Amino acid sequence: MERKIPQATAKRLPLYYRFLNNLQHQGKSRVSSKELSLAVKVDSATIRRDFSYFGALGKKGYGYNVEYLLGFFRKTLNQDELTNVAIIGVGNLGTAFLHYNFLKNNNTKIVMAFDADPKKVGQDVEGVPIYPIDNLEEKLKDVRVAILTIPASEAQGVTERLVKAGIEGILNFTPARISVPNYVRVHHIDLAIELQSLVYFMNHYPLPDKEEI
Repeated sequence: MERKIPQATAKRLPLYYRFLNNLQHQGKSRVSSKELSLAVKVDSATIRRDFSYFGALGKKGYGYNVEYLLGFFRKTLNQDELTNVAIIGVGNLGTAFLHYNFLKNNNTKIVMAFDADPKKVGQDVEGVPIYPIDNLEEKLKDVRVAILTIPASEAQGVTERLVKAGIEGILNFTPARISVPNYVRVHHIDLAIELQSLVYFMNHYPLPDKEEI
């Protein structure tokens, strides 16, 4: 049985992978936990604890072998297995996702988009076709993940259609707190709340002044 790791650790793995990937492109062969800490803004003790869940990945006094770690995390994060993604709602945010299309990720790719606006349907953005929202169930055959960028009032109804179509994961950018069966995973990302949180922490948990550094 595969050992479960803490969710907080799982969320940090893509950060480690991205930095290690950059190191390999720079020709670096090894890296210390201190270097990793400075790059990904996670303290060294946390990095060592994260890595300890996967066994002995490094050697004391040597650090970590970049190529070995990269191969290990590529396998752990299923970087060799492509996950198809659909965008639901091609407004400003949805269009931005289509232009970006996770170009730095090897394992996720937006392959289709849906919208209710007849002026957008039939077009493609960066090679991604835009289909009518009415064709959702018909088209979502090889897609596991959907990104919701639609009005909050439509979120729950569209979500129920996505679940029936076999979607396993939803990245929800709407303010609505959608309900799904327990076999579907949802990550809610409310940009307004994140911004409010940032301002709150700036005001109540100030960082050191420049003069103090």
